[in-house]
Amino acid sequence: MNSATPPASPGTEAVTDQIARHETAPASSTPPGSAEPDAPETALRVDGLFKVFGRRADDAVTALREGASRDELGSGTTAAVIDASFEVRRGEIFVVMGLSGSGKSTLIRMLNGLLEATAGTVTVGDEPITGIPAKRLRTLRRERISMVFQHFALLPHRAVIDNVAYGLEIQGMPKAQRLERARTTTELVGLGGWEDKLPSELSGGMKQRVGLARALAADTEILLMDEAFSALDPLIRREMQEQLLELQSALGKTIVFITHDLNEAMFLGDRIAVMRDGRIVQIGTPEDILTDPANDYVEQFVADVDRARVLTAGSVMEPATPTVGSGSGPRAALRAMRDARTAAAFVVDRDRKLVGTIADRAALRLLQKGEQRITSAVNPEVASCDTETALIELFVPAAESPLPLAVTDERERLVGVLPRITLLAALGGGAMATGEITIDQPLPAEVVEEALAAPGPARDGEESA
Repeated sequence: MNSATPPASPGTEAVTDQIARHETAPASSTPPGSAEPDAPETALRVDGLFKVFGRRADDAVTALREGASRDELGSGTTAAVIDASFEVRRGEIFVVMGLSGSGKSTLIRMLNGLLEATAGTVTVGDEPITGIPAKRLRTLRRERISMVFQHFALLPHRAVIDNVAYGLEIQGMPKAQRLERARTTTELVGLGGWEDKLPSELSGGMKQRVGLARALAADTEILLMDEAFSALDPLIRREMQEQLLELQSALGKTIVFITHDLNEAMFLGDRIAVMRDGRIVQIGTPEDILTDPANDYVEQFVADVDRARVLTAGSVMEPATPTVGSGSGPRAALRAMRDARTAAAFVVDRDRKLVGTIADRAALRLLQKGEQRITSAVNPEVASCDTETALIELFVPAAESPLPLAVTDERERLVGVLPRITLLAALGGGAMATGEITIDQPLPAEVVEEALAAPGPARDGEESA
């Protein structure tokens, strides 16, 4: 492997700037990869798809529909894909995962017509891929679907920029325009300055970047990736995965990604389809598949996955109790903490935005002083995270915080809490809703009851936030 290291890939802002420059280039009013204003939410739809190799394929499909197993078809007949149905939403990364022989690579080759389906349909947007003339199929491939292969599939006698521009050349794009677009996408994948190198001068990771750039240059709506990173060293593979997510965030492509690596599927996929023996056995988000496997096979498949990298705070958080309004009085705050048997409460404003915390001892002192509001005792320093934060990022803040971590949504509203015990239970694969959010030892019950029973101002009116 070539030891040369390509320049770091540009950040999201740089990517966006380059895309903007590219979009100013002469082009048709609606580029092939652009969605119409009224484009459907579903980018790709598969209905009842079968692929049978060998003799009497149609009879095999009939038998499979009637409940026959793969092994009952007899010698000389192999069912690679059996009754596959799913939809891929516009702009998502849909991962198809399975072991060798599960049918995943056969499936992806039917999505762009490289393999003809024995039965069933594939639809891109509102156009069928199956059962159409070869000429129309070639046009759809050029305009709407690109593919990145596991083993790069580069032309060895062409420089990087010419490999990237090859699909545009096939489309008939003028040379100056296609080279400009190729140069832009080469920079997007972090190979700026390597445009004139031959594939033999590149490392494996760099070659795969060229393959990715070639697919992006075609500016198609859908990107198919068949074990695209499987041949790479682990460190390069992780780098490519992260870059793909960065590009996806900037470009919003619809991606179908094939892999046998569960951790890769969990890292990349918005949703995952798990295949076994030609059939899709479960479709769901990474968290769905990890926490609610459809059968024993899926459960065993995910047994060794790194749960800390998949589960998020939002998926394992507990209800946020107790909470008090920022306009509440100390009596209301103390009562809420007494009822929850805890030594502190989270403070929120009228919109449930997190303001801070208040301790029971601080509320007691305010009550004894005759204060009518808790404002002066609210501590704004509170450890928090958003719902999408992976658990692996929360070990240190959870260990350092005396309180459960506050979990907020995109509007900074308090939606839950994450106690240390819940975090540990989630990582161990046990029940995640522990109901246990105990923190410091609360005040003795008799002290709280005596304080609440004592006369004071605004006993009945201080509950409002």
